[in-house]
Amino acid sequence: MAIYLRVSLTRHLIRQMRLIELAQRVLLAAGESRSELSLELIGDRRMQRLNLDFRKRDRTTDVLAFPTREAIMPTGLSSPTGLLGDVVISLPTAIRQAGEAGRSVDDELATLLVHGVLHLCGYDHERSVQEAERMSRRERAVMRRISPIPHIVTLRTGRRRRGN
Repeated sequence: MAIYLRVSLTRHLIRQMRLIELAQRVLLAAGESRSELSLELIGDRRMQRLNLDFRKRDRTTDVLAFPTREAIMPTGLSSPTGLLGDVVISLPTAIRQAGEAGRSVDDELATLLVHGVLHLCGYDHERSVQEAERMSRRERAVMRRISPIPHIVTLRTGRRRRGN
């Protein structure tokens, strides 16, 4: 099970191998042990653009999921790839939400990763109240299976100086 990770942020230290291992554990816990996953950590501005482009909502959000299994090839057949899809997480939003909820950034990041992967698996909390409850139960079950959450993000305080 391959994880394709891209981190386009430099302000905070991300332990990428630990994040990849966590993503592998999430896929295993979600019953997707043969799937591949693309995972990207981005900033709020880029997330806002993606949210506007794909969901017509002109604001940032915490996580977006782009399934590839649902993709239809020009021939009309489903995509033959093992790629489950893309999960994109806004790290600044995750940091804010962690602070507001009184939990670690690592726990918030894991929660968002689980949420995104379950969307790729077909869960959709916006479809109905029953589906939201079903997805919430599955999120809790996956979170139990992947615990404990490793230390992934080290927050750097203050601004980094440019130049010199």
